[in-house]
Amino acid sequence: MLSFMNGDAMANELIINARPQETRVALVENGQVVELHIERRTGQELMGNIYRGRVVRVLPGMQAAFVDIGLDRSAFLYVSDVHKDIMELEQMMLRNSGGDEANEGQEGEFQSSGTTEVSFNVEDLLHEGQDIMVQISKEPLGTKGARLTSYVSLPGRHLVLLPTVNHLGVSRKIEDPTERERLKSMVQELRPNHCGFIIRTASEGVDRSKIKAEMDFLLKLWASIQEKMARSTGPSLLYKELSIALRSVRDLFAKEVDRLIIDSAEVYNQIREFIETFVPVLKYSVDLYDGPEPIFDCYGIEMEISRALHRKIWLKSGGYIVIELTEALTAIDVNTGSYVGTRNLEDTILKTNLEAVKEIALQLRLRNLGGLIVIDFIDMEKKTNREKIFTSLKEALSKDKAKTHILKMSELGLIEMTRKRTRENLNRILGEPCFYCEGRGILKSKKTICYEIFRSIEREIAVSGDSGSIHVRVNPAIDHILKEEEQQSIAEIEKRINKRIVITTRDQFHLEQYEITTRPC
Repeated sequence: MLSFMNGDAMANELIINARPQETRVALVENGQVVELHIERRTGQELMGNIYRGRVVRVLPGMQAAFVDIGLDRSAFLYVSDVHKDIMELEQMMLRNSGGDEANEGQEGEFQSSGTTEVSFNVEDLLHEGQDIMVQISKEPLGTKGARLTSYVSLPGRHLVLLPTVNHLGVSRKIEDPTERERLKSMVQELRPNHCGFIIRTASEGVDRSKIKAEMDFLLKLWASIQEKMARSTGPSLLYKELSIALRSVRDLFAKEVDRLIIDSAEVYNQIREFIETFVPVLKYSVDLYDGPEPIFDCYGIEMEISRALHRKIWLKSGGYIVIELTEALTAIDVNTGSYVGTRNLEDTILKTNLEAVKEIALQLRLRNLGGLIVIDFIDMEKKTNREKIFTSLKEALSKDKAKTHILKMSELGLIEMTRKRTRENLNRILGEPCFYCEGRGILKSKKTICYEIFRSIEREIAVSGDSGSIHVRVNPAIDHILKEEEQQSIAEIEKRINKRIVITTRDQFHLEQYEITTRPC
């Protein structure tokens, strides 16, 4: 359970822990951490970046192509994600067919997915050496390169610009028909021809001038990206998405969130400036945390992150769930554990399954589990109870921003579902295969351990006060990372706490083991 300041245990909040080496954003709903977003200085988060790419290989058998965008691995572009520019397509068809088919598909209706009713082969649209503007739609996952789309989207606070499709959509979360129609008519009147927009939930109740100002900003941004595309000559970055702190303000700081709390004065000022420009009404909901205890400790979030790395999650009743990640799917098993319940076995099982539903929905969001997911609930005899579990799971996942598709429970008590995967899950971000047990389990990654040490140093300072130096004893592998790759981070911490940090090794230490002590000067 999270420990909230001012006794406000039911507030919905965004808690941001910002450090030069790593920024972590926790979304807390009704006292529970439901989402965790992490961005490290390595620049691993690429989602939304726009590149000038060069086609390096076309794969007709897979209807896809590999595209060099300047990263270590080539990215992947499916034919369904290739924007069919009408002018270029017309010229190509005139060359290929003498003009007979040149007009086919010019008026195809664009759907929200960014595809047309007309189908094309990838070799008709792409060729090796071709330069193309693309955007990352899915982060590199494991050994797979990033997935690309040429249907560019530029999100703002109230609108998402779709410069390559003539589509106008309204967020489903705006339920009032009158408001939906007002916004749609307004944007329809303001937008340029052949340019699409999605009206976001945050637009509800917003006046015309703010919508117009943001639309103009997004259109200018798109013009500058096109200009960079025209000037550049090889694979290169054309547009970089906002930092995770500013994205959290843009995408997560909605009506349902009461306040945002951040522990960095520098990033606090960036957020205030961003809010003053786009949503000044929210400026009084942003607080700078300056307590002695690390912010994620103060709010109990650190404990929730640790819990989210465990295979077994205990339920309040005494039951538990086990989460296993495999190459093909995620398997979740529900067990009664120590819960004996009532005299009626069916009621005991139903109660455990219902409790598990809430925890499973939470863990899917918190861990960002995606792809195929199979949940093995405890067998129930009554069909009505099985339907109740299915309905409860759908309801519990209704707040999830990731798209989910759930099948009804089978006679064996299994529910199969899919959840859209766009970035790495929490285990892959914070962990790595365990070399102690030859890959049978997971260790915290060396970077994660280093950053834990930095936070532990802050805790030590909060307890011990200002006197003395900090001595850290670590495993040799961690010593190497700290001294070779994290020298800048250590220097920044030393400057902030005004203490010297001395690092020594202990060969017998487990990789995750470390000791921190304070010594007098």
